Amino acid sequence: MESGIKPQNSLILQVRDLSKTFPVKGGVLSRVVGGVKAVSGVSLDVRRGEIFGLVGESGCGKTTLGRMILKLMEPSSGRILFDGNDITDYDRTRMRPYRKRMQIIFQDPFGSLNPRKTIGSIVGEPLRIAGLPGSEVQEKVREMIELVGLPPDTPGRYPHEFSGGQRQRVGIARALILHPEFLVADEPVSALDVSIQAQILSLLMDIKEHFSLTLLFISHDLRVVRSICDRVAVMYLGRVVEVGTVDDLYQRPVHPYTEELIRAIPEPDPELSIRGDGLPGEVPSPMNPPPGCAFHPRCPFARDICRQHIPELTPRPGQGHRAACHVR
Repeated sequence: MESGIKPQNSLILQVRDLSKTFPVKGGVLSRVVGGVKAVSGVSLDVRRGEIFGLVGESGCGKTTLGRMILKLMEPSSGRILFDGNDITDYDRTRMRPYRKRMQIIFQDPFGSLNPRKTIGSIVGEPLRIAGLPGSEVQEKVREMIELVGLPPDTPGRYPHEFSGGQRQRVGIARALILHPEFLVADEPVSALDVSIQAQILSLLMDIKEHFSLTLLFISHDLRVVRSICDRVAVMYLGRVVEVGTVDDLYQRPVHPYTEELIRAIPEPDPELSIRGDGLPGEVPSPMNPPPGCAFHPRCPFARDICRQHIPELTPRPGQGHRAACHVR
């Protein structure tokens, strides 16, 4: 594909029927006795320059999907197209040019940093791997440290000397040092205090504009997603059940699961009572998902068709709004 300025509404990422099943072994001989279906047939389109949100309860497959997109984890089936190129079967050598263009911010800002290395070494490592000379690496590290709002003496210090919010800034600096085009932010503020969350979100918005980035923002917090994202996909038990603009999903939710997630968002008003009683039952096991719509055991609107057939994502009123529900 030709280099140069790409139109903002072009697709930078296309995911088609992507699935991941983790084998479960048991017995004396450790034979495969089953599988955990972490992601099942997910298809997504992400436009260049947007912030695309991926939300759902813990264990719904959000992180697995994000890591498959970056080829940090191999899919069981499906295709991944980045900037029009099918990278699904690329090995480490063929993926090397794409590593500069696709990066990740991890959820745990401390666990993702090597405690034995200085911040300067951690942030500059991608540049050294790319073959830049030491003096240039140091200069670029200093520039990036300043950009993410860390003190000038940061490069010579170690991860344990920083707070959680500062360590996440280090993680952001490391992800940005190669000037990528596409960034996966995997629950980047979930481990931080609320006041620090606002600072990191503001930083992400600033760097998104500064570097003309496209973000895949993974979170379970719908308040955060609403404040930062352009479009959102809702996942339940490995499948996307609804996708659309932020306004469509929050003002006109179609899927009962999306509706309950929005209903569960806490309001900062002590005078308000809790809205609704929450969803009945528990999330089914991904080792043995229910037939038909995986949400039907917890859905108050479920009918026979829901128990027999998996619903497809179909168009609904709104800009690109689609939902997978038989009865709504």
